[in-house]
Amino acid sequence: MNAHPRYGLSSFVIALAAMLLLHHALTGVVQAQPLLPQAPLACSDGDQPSGAVYRICMPSANWNGDLVIYAHGYVKPSAPIAIPEDQLVIGGFPIADLITTQGFAFATSSYRRNGLSILEGVDDLLELVDIFAAQHGQPDRIILTGVSEGGAITVLALERHPDVFDGGMALCGPYGNFQRQIDYFTDFRAVFDFYFPGVIAGGPISIPVALVDDWETTFYSETVKPLLLSPTSVVSMSQVISVTGAAVLNVNTAAGMEPTFDRLLWYNVQATNDAREHLGGNPFGNVDRVYTGSLDDDALNQGVFRATADAIATDEIAMNYETSGVLRVPLITLHTTGDEVAPYWQAALYAQKVAAAGSGAFYEHRSVNRFGHCAFQSWEVLDAFDYIVARANARSLYLPWIAAQ
Repeated sequence: MNAHPRYGLSSFVIALAAMLLLHHALTGVVQAQPLLPQAPLACSDGDQPSGAVYRICMPSANWNGDLVIYAHGYVKPSAPIAIPEDQLVIGGFPIADLITTQGFAFATSSYRRNGLSILEGVDDLLELVDIFAAQHGQPDRIILTGVSEGGAITVLALERHPDVFDGGMALCGPYGNFQRQIDYFTDFRAVFDFYFPGVIAGGPISIPVALVDDWETTFYSETVKPLLLSPTSVVSMSQVISVTGAAVLNVNTAAGMEPTFDRLLWYNVQATNDAREHLGGNPFGNVDRVYTGSLDDDALNQGVFRATADAIATDEIAMNYETSGVLRVPLITLHTTGDEVAPYWQAALYAQKVAAAGSGAFYEHRSVNRFGHCAFQSWEVLDAFDYIVARANARSLYLPWIAAQ
């Protein structure tokens, strides 16, 4: 859910680029269209009424009538409000070029705020649809794609606005249970602090501003990472992993576990204060939680950090951030089984919601047996995109049923 390439979004963007380059080649259409634009790409940036920044890119010729909207992942709260360019460029070549070359229009939004921006992201993408229609006319179909935090935005938008979107592809997002995602990040920090006391200033639910500022530049690389990679840390690291259930490359080596610590501690440090402020209180509570899986569960449960969640925050999550599983347009989700950031149980929980809601006819899930957040191969994303385009093209079959609901 982070804009930084090391947190997995570059893998998705590379896969999506390859997907769009290969899409028509594999379906036998590429001979009719060049892979690269023959004229400069027609892109325009502008300010949305909400305060977000948008970008719309049109094919240089022969628009196929469809619009692809991209919901980007998490951007740290301190970053300026702007299109996250590092999520949209591959080797200096904009992904919008690749999308529009295949005949699709492309649009994306910065969202009006960084950090926790799921609800704002949904609203800003709806606003973007209106902006696009005012400038270029109503598209035939609108396909929403999103990665990580953008995956949660995609699922919520499709559930709540089936009259706007014709289909969606959500990858590696916290769309199964958002409260559990927050608990997962904070539990990891709490258990880390038990096994590595005093290493990180503040606590799991209150992060010093100086630490937020210094984390990426010096603190993690100069203080935390060397400690984790020391031979004496392997046992303690493995205890954190065993208790929290976080995925790792190799639980037997410090180098195999350190990338997971890097990512999950980053989210605790960068996202905690923003989430608490935005939700109106502390959303994390573990007073009654019993931690298991360590070499000494009694000692862990007696010594681990404890906190009581503020009802205003947990109620806000329950009412506004949780998905329902109720679908009226097709959705496909992709998730790696070894996702250390948004664990695979997010996909499993969402599938349960869909089944309970009786929405299975609209839902397809594909698991990928691999470690890493959003760590997909190009053909995996290609296949999913082909699927959702085909389902969106056939959406007219569902419209009478949708209207009757």
